[in-house]
Amino acid sequence: MQNNPVRYDAIIIGSGFGGLYALHHLRDNMGLKVRGFDGAGGVGGTWWYNRYPGARVDAPSSPFYAYTFSQDLVDEWEWTETQTSQGAVLAYLEHFADRFDLRKDIRFNTWVKDARYDEAGQCWTIETDSGESASAQFLICAVGALFVANMPDYPGISDFAGECYHTGRWPHREVSFAGKRVGVIGTGSSGIQSIPEIARQAEHVTVFQRTPQYSLPARNRPLTAEELAGFRQDWDELRTSMRKRGGWPFKTSRLRAAEYSPEQRRARYEELWQQGGIHLAINSFVGVLSDKALNEEVGEFVRSKIRETVADPDTAAKLMPDYYFGTKRLILDNGYFETYNRDNVALVDLRQDPIKEFTSSSVRTEQGEHAIDMLVLATGFDAVSGSMLNLNPKGRGGVSLQQKWGQRFDNYLGTTIAGFPNLFMIHGPGAPGVFFTMPLGGELTTEWIGNCISHLREQGLGAVEATADAEAIWDGEINSIAERTLYPHTNSWYMGANIPGKPRQFLGHLRGSQYFDRLAEVAEAGYEGFVLEPAQPETA
Repeated sequence: MQNNPVRYDAIIIGSGFGGLYALHHLRDNMGLKVRGFDGAGGVGGTWWYNRYPGARVDAPSSPFYAYTFSQDLVDEWEWTETQTSQGAVLAYLEHFADRFDLRKDIRFNTWVKDARYDEAGQCWTIETDSGESASAQFLICAVGALFVANMPDYPGISDFAGECYHTGRWPHREVSFAGKRVGVIGTGSSGIQSIPEIARQAEHVTVFQRTPQYSLPARNRPLTAEELAGFRQDWDELRTSMRKRGGWPFKTSRLRAAEYSPEQRRARYEELWQQGGIHLAINSFVGVLSDKALNEEVGEFVRSKIRETVADPDTAAKLMPDYYFGTKRLILDNGYFETYNRDNVALVDLRQDPIKEFTSSSVRTEQGEHAIDMLVLATGFDAVSGSMLNLNPKGRGGVSLQQKWGQRFDNYLGTTIAGFPNLFMIHGPGAPGVFFTMPLGGELTTEWIGNCISHLREQGLGAVEATADAEAIWDGEINSIAERTLYPHTNSWYMGANIPGKPRQFLGHLRGSQYFDRLAEVAEAGYEGFVLEPAQPETA
């Protein structure tokens, strides 16, 4: 590393929702000297990379998948659809960066290839792929919960000579499907969103399905001017509701399934299916994600809708999910199941007919060979923990995060790691992340981090570090919540099950409002669970 790295108060890695707000808050609200780094060519995080056809927010969005802290920002941005597109989210983040003049303090096209903690200096020093070196007392890792692409390792896949794209690394140019035979591997969120769009243009699409999915109709529509005006008028109240209700601003149903007949429950499911979005999961009856019998009833309702929609019974049978409803990430689609009624779309169920190998121009399965000109890998991510392991910071004694997290992703509060003083994560393992509205979650987490930094400086302290005991207690809290649900019973990326060899561990906090209450309690108790070090003379 350089002998004299440029010194900052804080270094931020990442410029998605979390990183941009962290830069704004620490620099503009706290007056710190901050530098951001991002390997991308511009702001946006996952929304900079995920430009595949049909990419949209797969959660309740406009105008709630956005920053909430500024009424002016809410008033000046015109959201146009109920389910926000990738392009609209990226344009919004670019507007945010310009409005607060954030780009001047971010190094783009710059990868942090090394980050080390200096115990004597109580600071972090980073080195980039361009040879730049910088140091700061605090390292903020806003590296993204869904960033490290999961690349499948089928025999011969590197021999395929046609076009090949991962949905999480989509080209920043138009990709033409016209006249091409396209193979798509994966039917998670990006697969389900992209397949209908690809099928409208391609000569033929072969979908290689690894796991059938529960997907709900998004019912995307234009957001009316009256709706947007009402949201703006009630914004303070809505923001408070989002904070209290797990990121969702409206009251959800407290209906008890046992108090309704099967016919009445079916009518309720039908009403919510027609309404669209995730209402079937959160707004039907209490206990959908914890009561096995109720969950099976809702799951069977969705399967019945697939049967109604897909004309060919054999294809419909292949599309039937057989795990607990909602325990993989719920997906919102715009005509996914209808796509299988097209003459130019075929489905291969890899559980029944697995891939044997690739050739230069085809995919060979056990039961046949499928000629393709283009391969789309909708195979997801090494979620939540993958980005931090990719960064692989080195903490006390030079111990790397890959060493620390070899068997389990131990952390405290989803934001800090024992052995890694003055390092903070946004949307790390053990945080609500994708189970909460991520922009608001990033705001609230950043504000807690900022308050912690202020506390250290006001008290003449040089470092804050979680204890191993606090990590163990936190792990117990996360598991106790998850085990009261059906999530751990399903192999999903929530459990790390999509990555071979990844430790099986539930990766999120399921009760967002409780989580942020817990952060506040820790701070009010003098940062319980942390060791606070006095500042060394050179850092005081």
